Amino acid sequence: MTQLQSLRGMVDLLPKALQRWQVVEAIARTHFQHSGFKEIRTPLMETTDLFCRGIGESTDVVGKEMYTFQDRGNRSCTLRPEGTASVVRAALQHGLISQGTQKLWYGGPMFRYERPQAGRQRQFHQIGVEWLGAASARTDVEVIALAWDLLTSLGVSDLELELNSLGSIEDRHLYRCALVAWLKQQSDQLDKDSRMRLLTNPLRILDSKDKTTRALLEEAPTLGDYLNSESRTRFSVVQRGLITLGIPFRLNPRLVRGLDYYCHTAFEITSKQLGAQATVCGGGRYDHLVSQLGGAETPAIGWALGMERLLLILEETSKANPDGRASRLITATKPDAYVVNCGERAAEPALVLARALRMQGLTVELDSSGATFSKQFKRADRCGARFALILGDKEVDRGQIQIKPLRVEGDEVIRSINAISAIVDILQNR
Repeated sequence: MTQLQSLRGMVDLLPKALQRWQVVEAIARTHFQHSGFKEIRTPLMETTDLFCRGIGESTDVVGKEMYTFQDRGNRSCTLRPEGTASVVRAALQHGLISQGTQKLWYGGPMFRYERPQAGRQRQFHQIGVEWLGAASARTDVEVIALAWDLLTSLGVSDLELELNSLGSIEDRHLYRCALVAWLKQQSDQLDKDSRMRLLTNPLRILDSKDKTTRALLEEAPTLGDYLNSESRTRFSVVQRGLITLGIPFRLNPRLVRGLDYYCHTAFEITSKQLGAQATVCGGGRYDHLVSQLGGAETPAIGWALGMERLLLILEETSKANPDGRASRLITATKPDAYVVNCGERAAEPALVLARALRMQGLTVELDSSGATFSKQFKRADRCGARFALILGDKEVDRGQIQIKPLRVEGDEVIRSINAISAIVDILQNR
């Protein structure tokens, strides 16, 4: 019989890796709470129309990458390829926006049918924030600072913030006309994908990965030349705010986001830790998405970071600096104690002891194999436990437990098996 395996691009998260994920998620949750963002959880599956209207039918995501199918009710459904549209839909459906500004964060799996590679799978995971009702340029600065501070606190190194303004709808219309006119004159030098985008989504050509096209674009008109005075002023305020906070940035006039709903501030935070420049976090302002989905005009800004890529970067950072914060964060938690027990009469007292210590907040592994002491000691050493708690029939008869240091200095000591507070004191304070 053929062994069943996961689908290509759908990766299992095994316990060792998942411990690292949980550490990152816990730190992110703390940052969000400190900034007043509250968690929201939306379904993995939505009506296809949500993403067509929200993301844009001419985008690669909608046109090429979505997992879309008809359900038994003959409705077109899609596994969510990103989080923003779902959050906005939920906020509209449940009347959150009518209650005032909403600061929301989310996390979970997204789905895109694209070629799997390191840090990018067909089922991938994001953590993101959405600030609905945020109108001022200062909120742009605050949201970017939240992302920067989170990544810094995780120990991610070689960070670079790239910044651009996509302007207003009117600004982009003028620029689009100028860009299309210029690109048509150079169309024979464009790569195949860019020639197709010239008819559907020309701004996405600016994000081309083709070397020839990228070199050609060095001479293309830039969006900054078509920003009106209000857009220029807004972008200046954002830059001044980042300078005030001491967050370095680089202006990138070619930076566009892959989804149609963005306007004004767009940004990406990248790291060179994987060798090539890799985007860790990206986002921007989307003042018209709420109205596109049936709500009132509502300014908004948000970002998302990819967990798979972030964890790869943390691993590389850890290798480069074994004593750094990233290394400490992603190192698997070791048990405080390993209960080595042998003999029929030791089994139940060992179970009671392990439970009592766990109730005191300690991490305790209980060996239930019935193997010899020597084999159990090898397992205790292999799992990295700080102490071995030794309990055999002889210790049961005496009502005692032996406490043997494995990873800390000190001599072996003996305590009453019922003296839980004394045992806890040794395990916590040595």
